[in-house]
Amino acid sequence: MSNDFLIFLFLIFTGAAVLSTVALCTRQSLLVAYMLVGIIMGPWGLKWIVDSSTIEEIGNIGIIFLLFLLGLHLQPQKLLHTLKKVSLIVLISSILFFLIGFGIAQLFGFNTGESLIVGAAAMFSSTIIGLKLLPTTVLHHQHTGEMMVSVLLLQDLLAIFSLLILHGAGFQAFTWTQFAFVLLALPGLLVFSFLFEKFILRLLFRRFDRIHEYLFLLAIGWCLSLSVLAHELGLSAEIGAFIAGVSIASTPIAFYIAENLKPVRDFFLVLFFFSMGATFNLTFFSAVIFPACLLTVLILLAKPTVFSLLFRRIGEPKHISWEVGWRLGQMSEFSILLGYVGVHEELLGATALNLIQLSTMLTFMVSCYIVIMRYPTPVALSDKLRRD
Repeated sequence: MSNDFLIFLFLIFTGAAVLSTVALCTRQSLLVAYMLVGIIMGPWGLKWIVDSSTIEEIGNIGIIFLLFLLGLHLQPQKLLHTLKKVSLIVLISSILFFLIGFGIAQLFGFNTGESLIVGAAAMFSSTIIGLKLLPTTVLHHQHTGEMMVSVLLLQDLLAIFSLLILHGAGFQAFTWTQFAFVLLALPGLLVFSFLFEKFILRLLFRRFDRIHEYLFLLAIGWCLSLSVLAHELGLSAEIGAFIAGVSIASTPIAFYIAENLKPVRDFFLVLFFFSMGATFNLTFFSAVIFPACLLTVLILLAKPTVFSLLFRRIGEPKHISWEVGWRLGQMSEFSILLGYVGVHEELLGATALNLIQLSTMLTFMVSCYIVIMRYPTPVALSDKLRRD
């Protein structure tokens, strides 16, 4: 390891530790601290770390592991139950939130393609924030958590589909042959993954189930293998990681892998959220601050209200419906990922990307603060509300 890279990691994680302490004392999300470290130390701040592209590449591995872990919790039976219960809620809410994002982008002069991506970015809520601020020791919150996870799960599937569309739309001179190949690549990858799991991985898991280190390495190898294969097939590495997780979700060791992979995921997620802040170009601040603030206000008002009304329509109590709405009342890490993919595929300009980044960061900050003031969380402002 070169000294430069060691200093690189020292600055990021020491800075993150310092600001995380401040965040915990003020009951903010740690993700906010990671982003602020990126803004402060990055190429548009103090310039202590200039090569943010390297960090972005490393940080994207965190998203790969995040999607792999999401897939590990997605069993086919659970998916069918989820679809029946909240599919209409996710469909209606996604359309409304899309129209808000699209309308704001159009209002401020962004082209139609950019407005479509901004609208898509507004559809999703943060899986990380939603789950990290949810206590699990109270029966009421177990039910609240089930509803939240159901919505977030379907939103994640919708995000995967959006990434697939963006990736396909980014092909230059996209031909029908390329379209057919990409269209067939996804089901082909699904079939391959489940056959490989059934005839090879399952046998290996059973044969060496007592050697935990081997199970851990095999799971990571499987995740990264399908990520690379998906990328080579014209899909995205994130889609491959998600499919890898789903393919082994029904195995007995899925829970063990999910629990033991979380520290690895968290390490890379620190880098990802650092890169989110580091790549926020402060020279665009004046150009995006007003539309970002307007989009933030509309999202923070619309999401709790819409989710509350829709959950009450399916028979949930008023207080639970509002709580779920507030806990889902922000944009998502997938919003940033959509922006990155849009820029990579030359469908999104730098101004639109910074609009998505700033709006996401603002909704993260305000939403976290609202939730910890009103509802039980592991980091609530009041001892009465603090729950593990």
